[in-house]
Amino acid sequence: MNDELLDFTGQVVLITGGSTGIGRATALAFARRGAKVVVGDVSEEGQTTIELIKAAGGDGLYIKTNVADAAQVRALVDTTVKTFGGLHCAFNNAGILPPTLPLAEQDEEMYDRVMAVDVKGVFLCLKYQIGHMLKAGGGVIVNTASVAGVIADPGMAPYVAAKHAVIGLTKAAAVDYAKSGIRVNALAPGLVETPMTQRWLADPDMRDVVLSGPLMGRPGKPEELANTVLYLCSPMASFATGQVFIIDGGQTSH
Repeated sequence: MNDELLDFTGQVVLITGGSTGIGRATALAFARRGAKVVVGDVSEEGQTTIELIKAAGGDGLYIKTNVADAAQVRALVDTTVKTFGGLHCAFNNAGILPPTLPLAEQDEEMYDRVMAVDVKGVFLCLKYQIGHMLKAGGGVIVNTASVAGVIADPGMAPYVAAKHAVIGLTKAAAVDYAKSGIRVNALAPGLVETPMTQRWLADPDMRDVVLSGPLMGRPGKPEELANTVLYLCSPMASFATGQVFIIDGGQTSH
């Protein structure tokens, strides 16, 4: 792989949900490649991500942000641009999981929470990120969907609905702004070992179920997903927009 094409020196990257898991791994990967990284997250662990970046010689900023709140998302984008002088790439990764229950047993309040964070949050991020990128002459956005955005996992109805919607928003944004120099793609991870999926992996019975999906017989690592995000934000993916990149260890191939 050409290292020059993965050089993000002088670029500013905004990551939501960057406190742990795929978000943190991606933030660290961008920083290692020279980017200034802004993490927006409701968790104060976002600050830990920035401390790790700075300890390794990089630069970044944590901004506490609820992505379901329009004013906070707008402030996140505005502060990013004001602090570092621009916004070149965005990784809209914030999301939550509902309890694993059949649809009729899912709580309405939880459904609303999942849709607020996982769908409205992506919509708001796209809205304000694109607003800046139009003025700047372009940019790249990657939204975190899921294999649940292309198939339906049992007991996950609100999440399945939300991630299908994320893919829809990704395609719609790509159609609207392809000729404006803005590329928008979706990352669709399968099972990845993160704090969010730990409850499944820690339960012996559930672990057997979730590990039956990936043909490789193991969960992915956050760093393996981060690599795809960097690729999509790089010149190597310059002709890719409106696409869903499924990284699932072969789960959806059968």
